[in-house]
Amino acid sequence: MSKLHVADARPIFALPARMLLLRRLIRKVVQLGLLVVLFATPADAQPLQRVRVSDDGKHFAIGESQQRFVVWGVNYDHNSRGELLDEYWIERWEEVVEDFAEIKALGANCVRIHLQIGKFMNAADQLNQTALDQLAKLLKLAEETGLYLDITGLACYHKANVPEWFDRLSEQDRWKTQALFWGSIAQVCRNSPAVFCYDLMNEPILPGKRKSGEPAESQWLGGELGGKFFVQRLALDLAGRTRQQVAKAWVDQMVDAIRDQDEEHMITVGVIPWVFVFGGGKPFFYSPEVGERLDFVSVHFYPAKGKVEEAITALRAYDIGKPLVVEEMFPMKCSVAELEEFVSQSSEFTDGWISFYWGKTADQLNQKSNPTIAEAITASWLQRFQSMAEQVTKTK
Repeated sequence: MSKLHVADARPIFALPARMLLLRRLIRKVVQLGLLVVLFATPADAQPLQRVRVSDDGKHFAIGESQQRFVVWGVNYDHNSRGELLDEYWIERWEEVVEDFAEIKALGANCVRIHLQIGKFMNAADQLNQTALDQLAKLLKLAEETGLYLDITGLACYHKANVPEWFDRLSEQDRWKTQALFWGSIAQVCRNSPAVFCYDLMNEPILPGKRKSGEPAESQWLGGELGGKFFVQRLALDLAGRTRQQVAKAWVDQMVDAIRDQDEEHMITVGVIPWVFVFGGGKPFFYSPEVGERLDFVSVHFYPAKGKVEEAITALRAYDIGKPLVVEEMFPMKCSVAELEEFVSQSSEFTDGWISFYWGKTADQLNQKSNPTIAEAITASWLQRFQSMAEQVTKTK
């Protein structure tokens, strides 16, 4: 997940007058229920068609045609305050509408959203209908704006939103609740052409083998990063099973829950590229033993300065004959130019790249009187991202 948090402490009076007027106008329009006037798909634009795996299994295609589709998107995981989408999308819906318009203006065609299980489940067997209704509203916005959604679920990023009852569940009951979550999400989303895919979980991990007498893991979540917990365990104890057996059983249960409601939209899992981290090895979730039912490969890459070639070599390990998407990338460890080079070199065998957008445009960040280094980097990358959009998404 995002390894860089961009905070914007700029007071409201420092915004340019025209931006204030625009925001007030948008909020007024939202209150009057006239969103369709501003954000409906233009009359000459084609409505969204479902994206699928191409007939040869190697790329993405649009609708029933063989027209290739290349992903160029952003993670819309949190805003500039660090709030997650499902923490403000009801009370401050106009903010979401503004952000989707800004994302579209960047040249993106896909938005990766992250849904917290604690916001969608009131109890182990009880759904939050209000959250599901809001997701349906977001789907309509995506359709009107012309953006596909990478719907990543089961998030436990903010511990305050992780119910105590959820962490007390056994592995079997936890998986059952997770499957209920996915079945309900798929039921809401199944008829929307705006759904690009379901991402079962962000960066799931497995426990290691225990030595004799060594206790099992006690925490479902991995380490904290910037106040968020992006990594989650699928089990606390292998209990005599191999890691591959546990991962496959979990993937199969989640896929079954989705396919009971939606037989068409694609399914993936966004993973840490351990091949890159460890400098070798083979993909785990996308091994034949685990990933047979996953429609395409999603990996998260943050190339290091001076090591673009190493990142490309590691990424090639995930080119297994299925479409390949770099589901997270950002110039966190490298320069903007190096990240552009990473995209350029990987375009030979990669079908999409998803970066980040945290609710502030490059212009808004550049207009700050004292921008932080992180904000300056973000602004520079957003400008480069926008300039690359047309070339990256152009298909032969």
